[in-house]
Amino acid sequence: MTNAIVGTAGHVDHGKSALVAALTGTDPDRLAEEKRRGITLDLGFAFLDIGDVRLGFVDVPGHERFVSNMLAGAGGFDIVLLVIAADESIQPQTREHFDICRLLAIPRGIVALTKSDLVDSHTLELVRLEISEFLQGSFLEGAPTIPVSAKSGAGLEQLSAELARVAATAAEKDCGRYFRLPIDRAFVMKGFGTVVTGTLVSGQVRPGDELELLPANRRVRVRGVHSGGVPVECAMAGQRTAINLAGVDLQETGRGMALAAPGRFACTSQIDARITLLAGSPRLKHRARAHFHQGTSQTIAEIHLLEGSDVQPRGYALAQLRLAEPLLLLPGDRFILRQFSPVVTIGGGQVLDAFPTRHAAKDRPRAVAQLRVLEDAGRRDSPDRVNPSRINPSRVNEDMLAALVSSTPAGMTIDNLIARTGWLEEEVQSAAHALANAAPANASPGNAQRLRIVSERPFIVASADAVQACAARILAELDRFHRKNPLLEGAPKENIRERTAAGILPEVFRAALDGLVVSGRVAVAGDLVKRSGRGMDLRPEEALAKEQIERQFVQAGLAAPPVEQVLAGLPVEARRAEKLLQLLLRDQVLVRVSRELVLHSAAVNKLRELLAEYKVVRGSRLGVGEFKELAGVSRKYAIPLLEYFDRARVTRREGDARVIL
Repeated sequence: MTNAIVGTAGHVDHGKSALVAALTGTDPDRLAEEKRRGITLDLGFAFLDIGDVRLGFVDVPGHERFVSNMLAGAGGFDIVLLVIAADESIQPQTREHFDICRLLAIPRGIVALTKSDLVDSHTLELVRLEISEFLQGSFLEGAPTIPVSAKSGAGLEQLSAELARVAATAAEKDCGRYFRLPIDRAFVMKGFGTVVTGTLVSGQVRPGDELELLPANRRVRVRGVHSGGVPVECAMAGQRTAINLAGVDLQETGRGMALAAPGRFACTSQIDARITLLAGSPRLKHRARAHFHQGTSQTIAEIHLLEGSDVQPRGYALAQLRLAEPLLLLPGDRFILRQFSPVVTIGGGQVLDAFPTRHAAKDRPRAVAQLRVLEDAGRRDSPDRVNPSRINPSRVNEDMLAALVSSTPAGMTIDNLIARTGWLEEEVQSAAHALANAAPANASPGNAQRLRIVSERPFIVASADAVQACAARILAELDRFHRKNPLLEGAPKENIRERTAAGILPEVFRAALDGLVVSGRVAVAGDLVKRSGRGMDLRPEEALAKEQIERQFVQAGLAAPPVEQVLAGLPVEARRAEKLLQLLLRDQVLVRVSRELVLHSAAVNKLRELLAEYKVVRGSRLGVGEFKELAGVSRKYAIPLLEYFDRARVTRREGDARVIL
């Protein structure tokens, strides 16, 4: 069965709700105040099956005070039913609702000329001509205009048939995407608990599924699913859907929140977008504030223009929108902007990047260039053109992926990429591998070798430029280190990472370092990193001092002198003397037994041999006294030596004695 969402639009009291009721047999006005006042205040819903087509109607309020409620429903329209009363023709909210539908890129629609029984044929024809002129150049140019009367039933059969025909041409929704449902209503049903409703944007849902409630970041379980007013085993993308949630209180949910596949999406407080102003909009200045509406959610946005200082009516601009509250947004999502005060619709736009960095003035040209790549890879400027909700793993995906990754020097995990694109995991990996393996001959312009897969498990990618920049920082830091520390062979790897890769993923640093090793410019020995071919070139006085240190410790045996005393007698300054000592310790010529005690390795190894002989001749157990006698040292040296051998697993302490292992 084909599913399509039909949304009403039009001026207050033009008969939208009456028309839906006449078509479906369901009065969409559910609130007592709506019935008392005779106008729609909030969204209403109804369903109609025509053959193998199921239409879900979203009836919206027409009064100017309730445009925000209209916007909460308009984002899910597949077809707009533009309702114009024959006795009043086009009115202010007709124009505003129609502008909203154009900005949201609703692809198709029908005009219902209501109350046609109240006017004569001449007036009806004049209204038709006015409507035709009004719709000229828009997505509804040439759309069927059907005179109807909800009171007499005239034209309803023709309108139903036309709705079914248009619905059959609607693009099929993709049920294979990750689940996403903006919530437009939440209520409690006796015996069931909390129920939320919305138009299912993508994916599918079944009873028992686990979902995530955003922006609360709370995992929830689906108790039951309804669509079309009846329980179903599975609701799919494009359907009006009601979900009964287990263990969730009503006050924890509400319009503007969203249900999504668990762990796949994240909310954002900052987006880069292409914005469009209406003809009647005032000039929009840099850093202006506006009401931001997307799907069922709304907040305040501060608009930072990336090109110029203002936007003129009918104008377009790339901008960064900083939101007062976090929302679930993805590239391709359409939104509406309403003036901060007075609150009127001034324009709208489309999300290009849902997780951009803040753009300083000097970075704006680069940001604009990257955003244009994203637009060229599948976005459309005109509000009457449809942005595809799904882009298959192809060159378009690769271009978009390259642009996103190049704007994120820190590198991106698979979860980052899914949250920023809405693509499936296998699509992300396919596009990444195609980019990473592209040879300059067959890569798209500007994308050759622009992406590196720096880790397969976990899957992490980075731009080739980011990896190269990190490699350049590593080389510069090693050169600096060697100049400052001529007596040290190399720098600890972790120190190099901290100084060259702060704020980027460790895998990006590792890829940069590995590349330098493979190219022969850097060598890694254990935990030390150095420039390849780097050796220590000691000056004559340094070589003499090094030999002097070693000789004194060899001669001292186990009764070594204090380190400070040895270093003080060298023919070099204290800083170089300390580095010479560190060289001997690093090369394991000397052994640091304790903080105060340093011995020559020959003396320590000789003592190891004595312990092994003791175990053979006298057994494996010895006390401190026996150890002092064996080593020929005082207690001052015996205790640190025994503790050292405990750490080295040569001995194990048991009470006051040791067991030789």
